[in-house]
Amino acid sequence: MAPVDAPAVSSAEIERRRRDVSRRLAEQHWDLGGLAYEMAVRDHFRLDVLQLQAARLQELDAELSQLERLAKLEDAGAAGACPSCGLLYGRGSGFCSGCGTQLVDTVTPQ
Repeated sequence: MAPVDAPAVSSAEIERRRRDVSRRLAEQHWDLGGLAYEMAVRDHFRLDVLQLQAARLQELDAELSQLERLAKLEDAGAAGACPSCGLLYGRGSGFCSGCGTQLVDTVTPQ
């Protein structure tokens, strides 16, 4: 498995995007809570509407997690994270120091 390369965007851009997604995530939380409250007050729940809002919230949460992972990689100067255990590894690492997973493809001589 080939190593994950360091991000191609700057740390400042990653941080700007992270703040923006974090703000939108907080707004979605607020909106979902308000929507559930309004439905409860009216004693008329629409699960399809709640599920749609929750799905949007999950998408933002996943995007924020990815941006935080990129920021962590950038800060640590790491080449990537182990696909098996998630431990960060440096450039030139052939195997994960945590679980031993092979991090780079090897070419077998013929």
